[in-house]
Amino acid sequence: MPRVKGGTVTRRRRKRVLKLAKGFFGSKHRLYKVANQQVMKSLMYAYRDRRQKKRDFRKLWITRINAAARTNGLSYSRLMHGLKLAGIEVNRKMLADLAITDEKSFAELANAAKAQLNK
Repeated sequence: MPRVKGGTVTRRRRKRVLKLAKGFFGSKHRLYKVANQQVMKSLMYAYRDRRQKKRDFRKLWITRINAAARTNGLSYSRLMHGLKLAGIEVNRKMLADLAITDEKSFAELANAAKAQLNK
C-alpha cells in the first residue's frame, strides 16, 4: 500500500486553526495541538456567552430601572405593573436609557404608573 501524503489538506486545516488562534498567549498561538484545544474552547465560550450577554444586559437594565423607580417612590415591580395598567409599552432597554439620560420623562412615566396603581 502506498504512503499517503496529506500535505495540502492538513496544512490548510492547521493554518486555519492557527489563524483563529492569533493573539492567544504563549504556545496557544504557535503550536497546533495546543492552539486547536484553545480555539475549540474559545468557540464554546463564544457560543455560550452570546446567550449569556442577553441575560446580563437584562439584569443591568432592571437594576437601573429599579434605582430610578425608587428615587420616584416606587419599587421596580410596582412601576412595571403600573405601566402595564396604564397601557404604556416601553421595553426595559429604553426605560433604563431614559432613567439615565432623561430623568424628567422617566419621572412622568413613574407618575403615570402611580396614578394607575392608586385607582
